[in-house]
Amino acid sequence: MNLKFHLLLRIVLIAVACLIATAAYVLYQADQQAIRDTQVTAESIDKQLELQLMRIDAGFGQPERFPDFNLWKETSPASGICISYLSADNSLRRNICHGAKITSRSWPMWFESFYQWAFHPGLEVVRPVEFKGRIHGSVIVAPSAEMEIANAWQNIRGLMGLSASSTLALCLLVYFALSRALHPAQMIVAGLEKMEKGELSLRLPVFELDEWQRTGKAINQLAASLEQLLSERKKLAIKLMNIQEEERRYLARELHDEFGQCLAAINAVAASISQTAENECPELVPEGKKISRIVHHMMESIRGLLLRLRPSDIDELGLTVSLKSLVAGWNASSGGKTHYNLAVHGDLDRLPEPIPVTIFRIVQECLTNVSKHSAANHAKVTLRTVSENSSITTIELIIEDDGKAKKLPFEDGPGIGLLGIRERVTALGGRLTLKTGNPSGLAVHVWLPVQPLSGTQI
Repeated sequence: MNLKFHLLLRIVLIAVACLIATAAYVLYQADQQAIRDTQVTAESIDKQLELQLMRIDAGFGQPERFPDFNLWKETSPASGICISYLSADNSLRRNICHGAKITSRSWPMWFESFYQWAFHPGLEVVRPVEFKGRIHGSVIVAPSAEMEIANAWQNIRGLMGLSASSTLALCLLVYFALSRALHPAQMIVAGLEKMEKGELSLRLPVFELDEWQRTGKAINQLAASLEQLLSERKKLAIKLMNIQEEERRYLARELHDEFGQCLAAINAVAASISQTAENECPELVPEGKKISRIVHHMMESIRGLLLRLRPSDIDELGLTVSLKSLVAGWNASSGGKTHYNLAVHGDLDRLPEPIPVTIFRIVQECLTNVSKHSAANHAKVTLRTVSENSSITTIELIIEDDGKAKKLPFEDGPGIGLLGIRERVTALGGRLTLKTGNPSGLAVHVWLPVQPLSGTQI
């Protein structure tokens, strides 16, 4: 969950809990205040009636006017209270109510039901009227339940309005404060995502808060270390590939110049022996021809080995011709079991080293895997330019087949061919992805960024 909304949710929950606790306290105090007001009213009326009895006993009052509630009605500030007087012998009963009745309900029914269940509003208070040790009657004070509920709802509604406005203001304040405080976090995440894609030269800015500043500084130092490490690794990998290609070139040259010349000489000697033996020793002719066949086989093997070590077409004729020769060779050697196809879009014969050799080696390794492991009927090699700007061109290479592969390699296979391809691509700052076909087959996608040579159009 988003941190801002998480904190806002916590604030709202705490505010609701505080509101519930405060509302319960306010309702409890309202109920207790109503009970105290009723008790005070009953006590006041009781004293007034005792005073009236005292005046009657002294001959200053009129017995027929007892009890007289006019004084209470004129001086009492309470509203919504009904008073009843009942004589001791039940011969006299007098009632009086003070305050207007509520004509319309402003509170909801659920609040009325809850308040009646929790506090029992309108609870009567009964006090005996006693004078000179004799009980003359009793006073019953009954507050209005509706008035009590109305007062309680008025108090709780004001509290809820104040709490809601306070909570809303607090949430807005926290939201904007957190948005400002967490803005560096969004910049850090965006920077890390770009660094994950390979933009290690990106650096985070200086932030205001010390915590974010230390975090950004640590990330910048890590990115600088990774950038330096990857740069050194790429240089080392490129250097190793160049050394490997130099070794292959050296071996190819030695095999061609020394071993190839020796085989050519042996073949010439065998031909001379066969020609001489036809006249002088015919039984040696088959042996001479056998030597010629063995030498021819060895020369064909060396020619294939030379092609794998260092195809001369790359240096002499370019990458496109080398790939066409490679694909044609696989079509010739497959015996019709697998048909290999090549599609080259654009002029890709003037790429800087070691890009051409790398592409050739990747295609060579992938086609070898297709031949050995895929049991495919068709295999296709596609090479094209997919995007370019003023300084960098991206080359896309796709090798796909319809073989038996149904899951990606690197899981349980002992081979290191695709691993070597990945290392070559990574060393040149490219990307490699593997996908399985539907229903089967394997597609190898390679993207290589290339900086063209000065004056070269790709």
